[in-house]
Amino acid sequence: MSNEYTLYGAPMSLYTGKARAYLIFKNLPYSEVFSSLKIYKSIIVPKTGVRFVPVLKTPENEYLQDTSNIIDTLEQRHPQRSVMPTTAKQKLVSYLFETWADEWLVIPAMHYRWNKANFPFVYEEFGKVIAPNMPKIIRAFIGKKIGAKFKGFVPLLGITDKSIPAIENWYENHVLPLLDKHFCEHDYLLGSKPCLGDFGLMGPLYAHLYRDPAPAAIMRKIAPNVAKWVERMNQPQDIEGVFLDDDVIPDTLLELLNRMFKEQWPVLSNTVKRLDTWIDQNPHIAEIPRTIGEHNFTIGDTTHKRAIGTFHQWKVQRILDCYHQFDSKQKLSVDAFLQSVGGLNSMQLDIKKRVSRVNNKLVLCD
Repeated sequence: MSNEYTLYGAPMSLYTGKARAYLIFKNLPYSEVFSSLKIYKSIIVPKTGVRFVPVLKTPENEYLQDTSNIIDTLEQRHPQRSVMPTTAKQKLVSYLFETWADEWLVIPAMHYRWNKANFPFVYEEFGKVIAPNMPKIIRAFIGKKIGAKFKGFVPLLGITDKSIPAIENWYENHVLPLLDKHFCEHDYLLGSKPCLGDFGLMGPLYAHLYRDPAPAAIMRKIAPNVAKWVERMNQPQDIEGVFLDDDVIPDTLLELLNRMFKEQWPVLSNTVKRLDTWIDQNPHIAEIPRTIGEHNFTIGDTTHKRAIGTFHQWKVQRILDCYHQFDSKQKLSVDAFLQSVGGLNSMQLDIKKRVSRVNNKLVLCD
């Protein structure tokens, strides 16, 4: 039996960037297979039951889907070069950044890809799914049809003419400068070694915001240290590095964490509330749909509507499970820190109806 993993994904895929960087850092042998239509039909859908990439085939012939599940599984099997901090505050912050990157930074990622001058580059990329060996002009023509489907998701994320100015201001004048200052002082989020949160950031910051031409120019101009971090994350590191001593959270992350709790957490909390109601109203539906209506979200001074993504509750459960596993001494330290960044009340969120992933579908826990 080969000890090599197979990563089914694509360069333009947000979450493939997260999984790839993780495999590189862990020094795990893997090969990458482009997720063409043929691969979707012959492997991805039959083996996972869903149409999402990346998918990781293990040496044991398992097919893992969802990057958080992939990383959780491989951390257990390959504990060397662990990306999970062992101290309380750092562990919680790592989970917070993963969910922020996976579910919130997708907003600027999708905006800058589909509403800026990235064409024909993006269409050529998507055209490879159908016609990987055709000339660029043919791929661009085909890719435009495929891209229309992905572009259709943009309004569901709350990205419209009303919210775009606030999204751009948030990303260009807050997110990028704050991350740039941080990565000027630290190689990774929590020291000289990447944590789970770093790999979360690699999804949106690499595939969309570093690779696509228009946002790439913005990143290199505003945040050259972020661009260097992206490049570092894609390179094998001989030296494992270490997390900062004494469970320190760098001051350069505090404002980002504060905004995380102020802007993203109300959406996450309301998602839990709305899903609880939906489950009560639909007691006989086994599989939970990916969206269940709309709710408000706020970036900066702008409030708008977006689809309610039910999968967000599963990600919130990961954060809360991390928090609730701490002993009383750890809680004292963590709670004082959370209070300082406006997040203590957020950790008191009570989830009455837990969800789980079964066969890559979201279902209510028994």
